Amino acid sequence: MNKPTEAELEILSLLWEMKEANVRQIHERLLEKKETGYTTTLKIMQIMHAKGMVTRDEKSRTHIYRAAIKQGETQKSLLKNLMNSAFGGSAKSLVMQALGQEEPSKEELDEIREFLDQLENKKS
Repeated sequence: MNKPTEAELEILSLLWEMKEANVRQIHERLLEKKETGYTTTLKIMQIMHAKGMVTRDEKSRTHIYRAAIKQGETQKSLLKNLMNSAFGGSAKSLVMQALGQEEPSKEELDEIREFLDQLENKKS
């Protein structure tokens, strides 16, 4: 899988959320977070199409884009690369660093505990 750039990942995240969108819709959502030009958004989406990251329905004048790669698989691949390159392959170091960045809410901690319990039960 081609590793998406930061800009490509922003667009993929929007497409995963929206399911499908044209360039204008993606561009408007990107503008909510940062200043970017329409032609820049268009060019990135064209490159993503060439890389196979998105599909493009060209039946109408306004092309409709959809993510061609799955969110879970992409996140798993990116996380594995990050864990290996930045944390020496240590899941513990990655998790400790992530949890140390912001104070998790009680609900998040409960979900983390539940997940750890499930992992522990699988190994038993």
